[in-house]
Amino acid sequence: MIAGHWALHGFGMFAVEERSSGKYIGRVGPWSPPGWPGFEVGWGIAGEFRGKGYALEAARASIDWVFATFEIDEIMHCIECVNAASQGVARRLGARKGREIDLFGQAADVWVTSRESWAKQN
Repeated sequence: MIAGHWALHGFGMFAVEERSSGKYIGRVGPWSPPGWPGFEVGWGIAGEFRGKGYALEAARASIDWVFATFEIDEIMHCIECVNAASQGVARRLGARKGREIDLFGQAADVWVTSRESWAKQN
């Protein structure tokens, strides 16, 4: 699915590997398939690697890349309302909590990172 997104749109999520072992531990990056509520930078890290800063580090690099590559004013992060860990990542990225949406039958919040606020903090 991610490879198809790259083929169709010219961008997509990046693989995240643990530096010491080279083991694939998740995906982070831009995502905006048809019907998605906006241009997202999202993350998904395997459970055993959560809480170690991988999502934050990779999301920062992805947001830098997106704002350098695309002429968009804001990026969204769709986070299930019960996902406190990802909400923490969004806060550390400087995102602000926006509206609530239904994402495949689950309540999710849309967190927003604007180009302007990103430029001010980085």
